[in-house]
Amino acid sequence: MNSPSLEYIYYIRSMQGVNQKKWVQMLFTALKIAVTIGGITYIFMKIPFFDAISHWKATTLPWLLLILFLTVLLMAIQANRWRGLLLEKGEKVKFRTFYAYIALGYFFNNLLPSGFGGDAVKTIAFGRKFGDTANSVAAIAISRVMGLLAMFLSFFIAFPFVMIQYNIPKSYTITVSIIAIIATGIIFGGLFSDKIKIPEVVSNKVPFLLKLQQAFAIYRKHPKAFLLSGLDSIWLQIVTIIIHYAYFRAVGVDVDIAVITVFTTIMVTFTMLPISINGIGIRENVQVSLYTGLLGIPADIVLASTLLSYLPLLFQASQGAVVMAVGSRQ
Repeated sequence: MNSPSLEYIYYIRSMQGVNQKKWVQMLFTALKIAVTIGGITYIFMKIPFFDAISHWKATTLPWLLLILFLTVLLMAIQANRWRGLLLEKGEKVKFRTFYAYIALGYFFNNLLPSGFGGDAVKTIAFGRKFGDTANSVAAIAISRVMGLLAMFLSFFIAFPFVMIQYNIPKSYTITVSIIAIIATGIIFGGLFSDKIKIPEVVSNKVPFLLKLQQAFAIYRKHPKAFLLSGLDSIWLQIVTIIIHYAYFRAVGVDVDIAVITVFTTIMVTFTMLPISINGIGIRENVQVSLYTGLLGIPADIVLASTLLSYLPLLFQASQGAVVMAVGSRQ
């Protein structure tokens, strides 16, 4: 009897590896679904849904309109930051095109079980259309991390003012600090990534990595564009804080801006952890633990303000749906 060829053995092993990865991915997705459903079930068992939204009244509408306006402004700043990081190539593309791709990203963020799925879709789609995928990916990656650094900067500025009034759990501040260190490392690692030699075996299989490496490193030669992206990120953070302040004003509660800044950073940090679908279920419980547990705001009011935050997300996604529909016709 002939023994199986080496090619056949390698094929079988590769298929086993693919199947194993699929099973791990399926298991991880199932875990995220379970955490999401568990988190939502738990919060609504404690606070009935209709008890929460009963705090949405006529006085909520003006604040909601302000939030939607600020949401458009936020997306415009994101588009401007992305355009600036694409340097000379970005100047050749109309601003409205960048805004459209930002909206498209939000549309897919609400379809894919990850807060970063939309980034992948918009960067690859933009890169293919304008012929520069590597720089597009690098610009969005830098944008994301710069946004995080701006958020963490505001956190550490506001934290001393909040710490003297409230006893914030150490687990929250430690988690934020760790993610802040990682984000800083990613920025500096990206800027100097060309100093790291990629093994030839890897670069031959994935030549895109070399292009991506060069795309990250190019910002060392363009410090002005890099710093302007940081300034845009700070403006984004200011708008974000105002939006979260407005969520509470919409349900009749006035919360100190410093507290909003610190608590929003904690909430965003925990929803970024890949343990639920787009942070759903985690967001609601963290908000209640902070604003009810530390500030004493009734849990149904806190949940009302948190549920309100899904409306601008739907507004962003609806803009992306329009872009998708118009694009499919062209």
